Amino acid sequence: MVGAGLLAAALLEAFLGGFGPTGAHTNAGWFALIIALMCLPFGGLLLALGIAKWFRNRSLQRPH
Repeated sequence: MVGAGLLAAALLEAFLGGFGPTGAHTNAGWFALIIALMCLPFGGLLLALGIAKWFRNRSLQRPH
């Protein structure tokens, strides 16, 4: 999810005209902006939860 959001943001800036204070400059840019704004926050939360679970599982496997 994070990767898809970063890819959409990179494509928006590099190939789809970028964005300004009023939004994207092209229709495809708007689509990429929407994808980026949906994927980045949700993907960030999923990534944080996954990392926390990994740390918890790792600590449970260690002998006390």
